[in-house]
Parts: sequence; structure tokens; C-alpha cells
Amino acid sequence: MNYRHAFHAGNHADVLKHWVLTRVLAHLQRKATPFRAIDTHAGLGFYDLTADEAGRTGEWHDGIGRLDDPFPDAVEALLAPYRAAVEAVRARHGATIYPGSPALIREFLRPGDQGVFVELHPADGAVLHARYNQDPRTKVLALDGWTALPALIPPKERRGLVLIDPPYEVPGEIERLGRELLKAVTKWATGTYLAWYPIKDAAVIDRLAATLDAALPRPALRLDLLIHRPDPARLSGSGLIVVNPPWTLREEAETVLPALAERLAQEGYGAFRCASLGPPA
Repeated sequence: MNYRHAFHAGNHADVLKHWVLTRVLAHLQRKATPFRAIDTHAGLGFYDLTADEAGRTGEWHDGIGRLDDPFPDAVEALLAPYRAAVEAVRARHGATIYPGSPALIREFLRPGDQGVFVELHPADGAVLHARYNQDPRTKVLALDGWTALPALIPPKERRGLVLIDPPYEVPGEIERLGRELLKAVTKWATGTYLAWYPIKDAAVIDRLAATLDAALPRPALRLDLLIHRPDPARLSGSGLIVVNPPWTLREEAETVLPALAERLAQEGYGAFRCASLGPPA
């Protein structure tokens, strides 16, 4: 598949990915010691939902656009850091902006924390550099994300997260995700990893999960959100493997994912999965 992010900003996959990202960032903030957040496939940083790319697909209408109405209180409490970060980015850059992961990460960085944003695409990397390389808390690197991953871990802070969010333009990249994730966890065992994947052929994702369940040396969660009935001919949903998740994340996901599945469902179908992988926590 081709996943140039400007066309998909704010869609259902972003809602899932960015909600989980903000939960992990909020958890990291609970300790005073600095942390580092590494984004291996960073994109532009943020996107204008009125621009041509987002306008061509209109996917955000069925993603962030469906979150305007409030959820029950328990769900809203867990969505609060995500909503607050989105609003903070919009206050800075405009009401029609949707933040990508670099923009969200920046909102959670304190003095002493560090965000590292990696982007290989020359034009996108130049935009990202202009937007974030002047902030002393953030650094932009023009590298291939898969090459950068082993080079950037473990960070000197020894605390933090790695978001792995490739565009899936190359055949076999789901399988590569599994291989690279296992190597990374071996090198930096205590980091939190968020590995995003699209769900088209569910059997491919099941094989990835089975491989990781058998091989991971650390506890992990598989979090899936489906907004169409499974169909290999189209994107049915997306998911994340979260290695070393915050201890509260499973319970939080079991509260939020059913609500998102109901709200974001298309053609009358929405579903979710929250499953443990690897050794027990």
C-alpha cells in the first residue's frame, strides 16, 4: 500500500495511533527524570485538513471529525491528554490543523526531555526540519527510519519510547516490522515501543502477532481497531504492538477501544482487539 500521510491525516488510524501515543507520553511524564521520544518515520509534523491532499480523501471526517461529540466520562478522562494536545497544536498553528506524531510528542516534552524525528523523504524532511529543528528539545534527522532505529537506541536518558510508523510501500514490510522490532528490543530492553501497522489481510497480522508472542523477551500488547468488515481488498483498520506498555494501558484500552470502534464504525461494523503478547508483565 502507499501511505503518504498528508492524504490520511486525522483518519481512524491516526485516532488510534495518537491516542495510544499520548497515553504513553502522559505515563512517561509521571516521573521527573528525562525521557526521549524517537519517531522513526515522522512525516511533516502536522497537516492542514483543508489542504488539497486531505481534501481529496476526506478521511479525517470519519476519524477525528467523529470525535466532536463527547463520550461517557470514563472514556473522556482517558482521551483528555490526546484532545488537549490536539487543541494546543491548533492554538499554535490554526484551527484546521491536525497534528502528526512529532507535533504531539512536542507537546509533552519538558525541559530536559528530547524528541528525535527521522524522515527520509527530502521535501517532507525539509518541512519537518524548518518546523522543529530550532527547538532545543527536538532534533530532525534525514535518515531512513529502519537504519536510524538501531543507531538511536538505547538513548542516554535510558527512558522513553520509539514510534515505528512506516508507510508500507514496500512488499514484506509487515514482516520487516517484526524482525526490526525484535532486534530493537534485544538492544534496548526497557524502552517502550509502539509499532503501527495497517490491517488489510488479517492473516498477515495474525502471523506477526504469533511470531512476536513466541519471540519477544518483554511483555507487549496487541491493540487493533477495525472500522470495516475484514477484507483483503481494502484497509479494514489498523493496530499497534506496544512493547513494555505502561501497566495501566490494557485497562485503558479496554475502556476506550470499544467506544472508538462504535463511534468510528463504517457500514455498520466496528470491532477491536486487546491481547497480551510475550511473557507476562
